[in-house]
Amino acid sequence: MFAKKQDEQSFFAKASKDKEEFDFTKSEGQLAVDVIETPDKVIIRSAIAGVSENDLHITINEDMVTIRGERSIATLPLNSTVHYEECFWGAFSRSVILPCRIKPDDADASLLNGILTIVLNKARGDVHIPVRKEVSL
Repeated sequence: MFAKKQDEQSFFAKASKDKEEFDFTKSEGQLAVDVIETPDKVIIRSAIAGVSENDLHITINEDMVTIRGERSIATLPLNSTVHYEECFWGAFSRSVILPCRIKPDDADASLLNGILTIVLNKARGDVHIPVRKEVSL
């Protein structure tokens, strides 16, 4: 990946310097999502096990949906050793650019068995009106 050991060292030195500007330890996890389009709806699904509906915040506008939340874990027992830690714990977010315009005020979200489902109704497409010729009197 790095051409020389010196390149690798300068990369980590820069990352260490940048850490003052951005705290990498407080970065957010990112959700995996499915985006499904039907003739009249856009449906977003995401597996969010371990998160209650009260810990989710969803923002919707005409062309984007943002999902934010936090997954907490109970404290570990005393004198325990973690052998694998593959699950993400902490704050997460995901913004999804939608394939078409939707009606932000006409949306529904549900959480069932750890699956978040957001149903968005599509906005009506552009309306074309004919130009009529006025008859002079």
